[in-house]
Amino acid sequence: MASRRYGTIVRHLTEDPETAVELAHKLNDDVLVHLAAALADETRRRAIDAGDQQAVIDAAFEAAFGRDGLATLPYREGPYIVCPGAMVSKRRGGNHQCRFVSVNDVWIWDSHELIHEEKRSSPGNDEGFRAVALLAPTEGLELDVVSGKQRGGQHQVDLVVSFVVRKGELVEVSQRDVAAARSHAKR
Repeated sequence: MASRRYGTIVRHLTEDPETAVELAHKLNDDVLVHLAAALADETRRRAIDAGDQQAVIDAAFEAAFGRDGLATLPYREGPYIVCPGAMVSKRRGGNHQCRFVSVNDVWIWDSHELIHEEKRSSPGNDEGFRAVALLAPTEGLELDVVSGKQRGGQHQVDLVVSFVVRKGELVEVSQRDVAAARSHAKR
């Protein structure tokens, strides 16, 4: 295949990012879908190539969990979105608190967006585990941080904090206090 030259196109897109919007309007639907997938793949490839995954994960295990053992909210670190998660039980028997991330309505551990995840036992006397997962900051990616608890065999969601990736940044878009909504519904 002959070498293609993209200098003029790249220069226009670099000098005036609004050119990308103009270009997108001119593409047919099939090409637009293909381009969006190519851009997501390139964002992911660059995140994998550019960062020290293990160093970011190790740092998150040190700093991304509160005194209660639960995970903090996701955050950007280098080329990654860092998504901590945890399940904490004060005693054996199934009752626990937890906080995990879903990505585009799929649990992070099942998501095809997942770059790498590491899971470790919780330190101290509490039962449970902590996990740190890495994602690429792909435009439009939607994250829900789901906090809940299990009591008497019943699992309940208490709070959902939602984020979306916009222009490479993680932006909080909503919080839903599900426990409060449940308590109001019972009255």
